[in-house]
Amino acid sequence: MRTERNNWHLLLYALLALVCLPFVLPILWMFTSSLKSAEGIFGTPFGLTFDAGLTNFGRVFSDYPFARQYLNSLLTVAIAVPVTLLLAATAGYAFARTRFPGRDAAFVMTLAAMMVPAELVAIPQFIAFRNLHLANTLVPIVLLQIFSATGALSVFLMRQHFITLPRELDEAGRIDGLGTFGVFRHIMLPLSRPALATVAIFAVLNSWNDYFNPLIYLNDEKKMTLPLALQRFTDPLGGTYWNLTLAASVLVALPVLLAFLMAQKTFIESLAASGTKG
Repeated sequence: MRTERNNWHLLLYALLALVCLPFVLPILWMFTSSLKSAEGIFGTPFGLTFDAGLTNFGRVFSDYPFARQYLNSLLTVAIAVPVTLLLAATAGYAFARTRFPGRDAAFVMTLAAMMVPAELVAIPQFIAFRNLHLANTLVPIVLLQIFSATGALSVFLMRQHFITLPRELDEAGRIDGLGTFGVFRHIMLPLSRPALATVAIFAVLNSWNDYFNPLIYLNDEKKMTLPLALQRFTDPLGGTYWNLTLAASVLVALPVLLAFLMAQKTFIESLAASGTKG
């Protein structure tokens, strides 16, 4: 029986590996092709002859302002993610554990924000930021990343998490002399680390991969963020330097992949818990 069970497990793992193959192959191709010359990519697309080595990565930084663009993306993430976490945690706690006039209506409006397409409000937003002389800066990029559909989703996830926590925790905190903020700070937040990790992952992905807003607001190459910078690896005739584009894509994707792999367990646990109540 043990041998039969092991065989079934082996067959299951083989089937899962086969299912994952279409998703893994493009990533492996991107990593291997980033080490090839342009001729090598099209000559032997799946070959293991890395004729360029790390030269492509050096050219990305030497021929283009990629280091400055990388810093721009890191700056937007460093500002947008903590602010999103703060707003999501406080708003989610208010919607889940406190009562105030218009609470349900405000929560419905927050959820409705997820249904508004960004393209619908892009023009009035651009006019407003232009009148404030903030066009071609990172300020509108950061603000629109915070107050976006991802921000509304973050509030929803935190509210669902706080609903799952027993009310007895609030009562115990108040018996010990804690006020509303004290309960939130010393009891609720320490118990919300999985949910906060999930919100952080969504916020990082939203900020790191944002292409639409930088395309509208940024025209200075040195102020561009990474998603917009990836389209700049072109030759004067309008072609694309695919070897440089793939090398830059590896540098862009690597931090996100590493962050997700490190927080994968926490991410899945929080998503499973957030949908059980509320």
